[in-house]
Amino acid sequence: MQRLMFYCQHILGIGHLVRSMEIVRGLLNDFEIFFINGGEVVEGFELPPGVQMINIPAIKTDSEFRELQIPDGFQDVEQVLEHRRDLLLNLFAQIQPTVLMVELFPFGRRRFSTELIPLMECAKAANTKVVCSLRDIVVTKQDRVKHEEKICRLMNQYFDLLLIHGDPKFMPLETSFSRVSDLNCQVHYTGYVAQQESDQPGLQPPSRPLILTSVGGGRFGHELLDCVAETSALLEDQIQHQICMFTGPFAPDALHERLCQIANQRRNLIVERFTPHLLQYMRQADLSISMAGYNTTMNVLTTGVRSMLLPFMGNDDQEQRMRSERLEELGIVNVIRQEELQPDRFAQKVIACLQQTPSPVTFDMQGVIKTAQLVKAIVQRQTVAA
Repeated sequence: MQRLMFYCQHILGIGHLVRSMEIVRGLLNDFEIFFINGGEVVEGFELPPGVQMINIPAIKTDSEFRELQIPDGFQDVEQVLEHRRDLLLNLFAQIQPTVLMVELFPFGRRRFSTELIPLMECAKAANTKVVCSLRDIVVTKQDRVKHEEKICRLMNQYFDLLLIHGDPKFMPLETSFSRVSDLNCQVHYTGYVAQQESDQPGLQPPSRPLILTSVGGGRFGHELLDCVAETSALLEDQIQHQICMFTGPFAPDALHERLCQIANQRRNLIVERFTPHLLQYMRQADLSISMAGYNTTMNVLTTGVRSMLLPFMGNDDQEQRMRSERLEELGIVNVIRQEELQPDRFAQKVIACLQQTPSPVTFDMQGVIKTAQLVKAIVQRQTVAA
């Protein structure tokens, strides 16, 4: 069987990891998968059977993007990257993959060029196909012209295929990256990557109507968790719903404990750390209140649940705002504005949202299937040419 090496670096949330894992799940029928995780290990995260996970020394950041945080035993980021570069080159030599897939780079993660460019040089020398796995929206830097010029140079030098995990009828890549026509590699839209139902036994039906609250990894979104916890007191006697809140695997212990203490005083609030079955919870919910990350948004679109989304806009990141506001225009979700994070206003918004019916979704959601087809096709063309 052909071998595929997939590189994923998540530094803040877990969205990149979740989406990447869904992609490789779809590739397992045609490839032996070696998944390189450069971010913090997520306790309780479920791997598809057959995926070989390789965790290299983790690099992460805080919610303010002040600086990259490195593991113990290293003096600085450069030393970690040099160590990881050597690990990646040794892994490449051992695996000898037919395909190297790199998530986000060079549209993002260019701070990791120290380890990635030598890896891609090695791949090109071995005639390994190099594929970029990219979400639908690119984070725009202040100097956009210079930023896009570097992207084009790296894409044209190293990559054979760009896979955009979106639907151009909803959000073409040109919305956030103006030079798609200057890329020399193959460029394909795959449709959106949506999570599949777990093979684990289903959840027990809730005893009361359910409002689900989640913030992804939990390094940010704390103001949303606090607001929902405070609002629960106002909603206790107004609606019959149970609020189930997940703080995320990376949420600070102090925050999690404080929210648990609040929940102990409420009959309508339950607080948990993490679940690998978020999609199942969302299918059972009357309303989902969450951050507006790619994967959570795809869960909303897949399930058709009523949804309130708070876009993350730290580090001047406009990706979540752009996608969620466009979905709001189409009547699919409700966007939470910062000024609405007050218990009285928030309670009114929750009650109003529970009375609404979301518009149907018509986007291409076949991202996993089409990604597998496109990656398999580029390998088959290489084999025929050889």
